[in-house]
Amino acid sequence: MKKLIITAALTASLLGGAATAQAEGLNIVFTHHSSASNTFWQAVKKGFDDACEKIEANCQMIFTQTEGSIEQQAANMEAALARSPDALLTSIVDDRALDSIIERAVGDGVTVIAVNVDDSEGADGNARAAFVGQGFRPAGHSLGKAMSTHFPAEGPIKVVVGISAPGQNWSEARGGGVLDFMAEFKAANPNRDVSFERIDSGTDLAVTADRVGAYLNANPDTTAYFDTGFWHAAVARVLKDRGIAPGEVLLGGFDLVPEAVQQMQAGYIQVQVDQQPYMQGFIPVMQAYLADKVGLTPADVDTGQGIVTPAEADAIMKLSAQGLR
Repeated sequence: MKKLIITAALTASLLGGAATAQAEGLNIVFTHHSSASNTFWQAVKKGFDDACEKIEANCQMIFTQTEGSIEQQAANMEAALARSPDALLTSIVDDRALDSIIERAVGDGVTVIAVNVDDSEGADGNARAAFVGQGFRPAGHSLGKAMSTHFPAEGPIKVVVGISAPGQNWSEARGGGVLDFMAEFKAANPNRDVSFERIDSGTDLAVTADRVGAYLNANPDTTAYFDTGFWHAAVARVLKDRGIAPGEVLLGGFDLVPEAVQQMQAGYIQVQVDQQPYMQGFIPVMQAYLADKVGLTPADVDTGQGIVTPAEADAIMKLSAQGLR
């Protein structure tokens, strides 16, 4: 088992790389649930690396080999903690799987900060010191509300919400926020035919394209598809390939990765929610530094639920090219 853990961490570290730093600096490790092919996490890594360079820390971000693998993330955490880091930054995508590891780290004096995804009960559910990231359920509600301005003024409204990773905190909470809004919208429009449902849409562009494409074949009257990540960018390609004009099926989701911004520019994605990944990489490093050098307790930071529309896409693409969005 020990060999498996070390092998997983070594492979992941080769994918993730490490920030250039002074040998005498803080030792900070960032483990999370995504693979190196996930473009969102490259922006997080840039913020992480830039912050580590500023404070001259020894830093390493460890990716999983399989997107969303909690088992691989846990193995990477165990291997990282065996090297006695000063701080551990990590996403908490499951309310139970990582608890004992984090409790042990805190007991050993490691500063632990949750980043990007928190326990669904926050500090009540996990021993981490603070959370830096988006409030997922409110962000989902905001996405639904923003998209509703594009709903047709008359006729039925049929919405499908793609839960990208069923059971994982971030996806369930975002999707739950969209469904909360749709329930409110239905109640506020009792004379209209309003329906909504959720499906397992996947965390891979090709998988999401297949699953949502099949859903749209069976439900050609669909008004809007909401994704809890950025994988609806692939759905936009499906619509284009089928000769469906932009706006005939409304699309909305999360994160300003290049694929999604390009589809906004093309008119296929109407609304996107930004959670500022660069900030999620940068801020927790600074909090770890202040905790070690000044004794300041890390604090929760909401990195936002900014609503982005196609009008802003060109400017955002420039920042995305720099790895800042």
